[in-house]
Amino acid sequence: MDTTFPESATLQNLMLAFAGESQARNRYTFAAALCRRQNFHVLDAVFTFTANQEKEHAQVFYHHMKAVAGQQIRITGDFPVNLSNDVLDLLRMARDNEYQEAGSLYPSFGATAREEGYPEIANSFERIAEIEQSHGNRFARYMEFLRSGGLYVAEAETAWLCLNCGHIHRGAEAPKTCPVCNHAQGFFLRLDAAPYGGPGVLTA
Repeated sequence: MDTTFPESATLQNLMLAFAGESQARNRYTFAAALCRRQNFHVLDAVFTFTANQEKEHAQVFYHHMKAVAGQQIRITGDFPVNLSNDVLDLLRMARDNEYQEAGSLYPSFGATAREEGYPEIANSFERIAEIEQSHGNRFARYMEFLRSGGLYVAEAETAWLCLNCGHIHRGAEAPKTCPVCNHAQGFFLRLDAAPYGGPGVLTA
């Protein structure tokens, strides 16, 4: 390696990324709890699903630091304080944070890692940047649904999935209550947005 790892900027960037992903996981877990309290169960699922992926990103960055296991790493960084009781605000802030990671932060960390002779670490930064872009797009989509009143209403007939029991409903609007498990409308999301959804899920 071209740069001694303990003295490298790459090590600092790994710890910054680990701290950032760990904080994002907690922020999204807090946001999910607020969504549950406000009966936005679909948004609870979106935040929780994303939080679990952030935990995995943190683990990737953490494992790249095995060479300095047992040491203390001092870092200085700026991290967001995304506090709000408005779910729309939380979605917007999450979108912006994800786009920052995808657009500038992780690409710059990746470039530094390559310059310092750590291609495997650079690859992790670059690949995770792509994932963060998809996270930003996810939050942007649900932010627009909530802002426009389209969270449970579509412009045309679509398929809606009950997150509780798996019932699939067809219509321009999610049912007020699930006809199978009686859970509220807040548990329905568009099937095409479900993690395991897609055209092959529905039978003709």
